[in-house]
Amino acid sequence: MLQPSDTLQTPRLSLRRFTPDDFELFFRIHSDEQVMRYAGGARSREETQTIWNERVVRYYDEHPGLGIWLTSERASSKPIGVHLLNHLRGEPQVQVGYLLLPAFWGRGYATEMARCVLDYGFTVAKLPEIVAITDLDNFNSQHVLRKVGLERRGERTFAHPTYRARSYTWFIRERAAWLAWHAAAQGSLPVEGNG
Repeated sequence: MLQPSDTLQTPRLSLRRFTPDDFELFFRIHSDEQVMRYAGGARSREETQTIWNERVVRYYDEHPGLGIWLTSERASSKPIGVHLLNHLRGEPQVQVGYLLLPAFWGRGYATEMARCVLDYGFTVAKLPEIVAITDLDNFNSQHVLRKVGLERRGERTFAHPTYRARSYTWFIRERAAWLAWHAAAQGSLPVEGNG
C-alpha cells in the first residue's frame, strides 16, 4: 500500500501524496473554471479548504493507501493536476478520477496515470472493484475511462449533496475482469515505486 513517502511512476509521470505546502496548488486546480467545468464548478478558497481537510489530510489517515494525489511530469517536475483513488462521497465504492490543468490536456496524461492507479488499486490494494463517474456531457473523460478498461453501465444519481441530485455516467470494473483485460490489451504498464 502507498505510504506517505511512496510514489507511483509511469514513463512520463509521477504521483505522490500532497503535503501542507501544496495547498495553494490544490486551490489553483479547484478554482479553475475550465478544470472544474464537469466537476461541480470552480470552488472558493473556503470550499477548497474543506475538501483539503476532509478528502486529503484526514483521508490519508482514515484510509491508508487511498487518497487524492499530486501528479507531476517526471522530466520537468511540473505539477499537472491530481489523480485519485478514493471513496465516492456517501458510498462504499472506491473510484478512480483525475483533474488536470488545461496546459496539460491532450497529451494522454489522464489515461497514462489513471491506468497506473487502476493497476495499483487492483494489484497492490487488492480492491474487488473500482468505479468512476463523469458528467453526462463529459465525453472526453468517458473516452479515457473506456481506454483504461472500465465499462460504462448506465447512469446513476447519488444522495450526497456534492453530487447535486444529478445523473452521472456510471463506470465499473471488477478486479478479475480488469486484470484479464489489462493483460490481453497490452500487458502491465510499468509501475515503478520508491518505497
